[in-house]
Amino acid sequence: MTTTTRGWARSPLLHYVLRRTGQALLVVLLVTVVVFLLLQALPGGPARGVLGQTATPEQIAAFNAANGFDDPLPQQYLAFLDRLLHGDLGTSYVMNMPVADAIGERLPKTLLLTVLSLVVAVAVALPLGVRQAARRNSAFDYSTTTLAVVLYSTPSFFLGLLLVIVFSQWLGVLPALAPQGQTVAEVLAEPKALVLPVLTGSLVAVATFSRYARSSTIDNLAEDYVRTARAKGTSERAVLRRHVVRNSLTPVIAMLGYQVPVVFGGALVVEQLFNYPGMGLLFWSSAQASDFPVLLGCVLVIAVATVAGSLLADLTQAAVDPRTRGGLR
Repeated sequence: MTTTTRGWARSPLLHYVLRRTGQALLVVLLVTVVVFLLLQALPGGPARGVLGQTATPEQIAAFNAANGFDDPLPQQYLAFLDRLLHGDLGTSYVMNMPVADAIGERLPKTLLLTVLSLVVAVAVALPLGVRQAARRNSAFDYSTTTLAVVLYSTPSFFLGLLLVIVFSQWLGVLPALAPQGQTVAEVLAEPKALVLPVLTGSLVAVATFSRYARSSTIDNLAEDYVRTARAKGTSERAVLRRHVVRNSLTPVIAMLGYQVPVVFGGALVVEQLFNYPGMGLLFWSSAQASDFPVLLGCVLVIAVATVAGSLLADLTQAAVDPRTRGGLR
């Protein structure tokens, strides 16, 4: 082993990355076990869903034998895992197409909605939280804190309904229907119709990010380097811009990873509310049609997104703050 390799092997950060990645893979593996067991528990089993309610016992037995559904459960799980690794999530009962294709058509639009919501949330929440901290205990701080608590406590579907009532029905400035394009480019071609879905998805995240930004900024304002900068005659605005904001980003960066699956999952509700043609609308339509393979495929994707977001948050925070690496230095 070379000196460089030995140095990497001894790296605390590398150890932490490997440990957290292994934990994330274990969680994903457990999720696949749960999804597999749910597939086995479907009413009538997979054969009944594919062949229909009029299938005879002989037809069901032949289908199970041809697809390995009469094998022992551990063997079935290994085959299921192998199909997942090759991108095979099964076949939709209703649409008569691979579940992976159905999700693949909708997932980019859901990711677009998620990314836009997070970008808007961070762009609004970071300066808002810093301003709250700079004017701590003022009327502005109290009012915005109260508003953040209200937004955080309001369900997404109710918040979306309020926005529709205000901006679509009362003011008539924004459409209540989301873009209906089949591709991301077609969706982006209707920016006005994207405003309400993005706003609904971002407001709760704004409340979360602004609270963390405020708390972190207050802590940094009490640090010695801030007092030193003030003693040198640096203006308060320059102190905030040059020193405090940068050091206040650590908790916001960490929360960004944790909020990815939250906003992604919340997009399922937002899409149903605004008829946005993403994975959330696919999930709800499949639930109404009892299309269980699509439902479980969506659950698997959401679970993987949750694990990936948590892993991303931990690794990012560990990179910028060594104190979060479980005692490693």
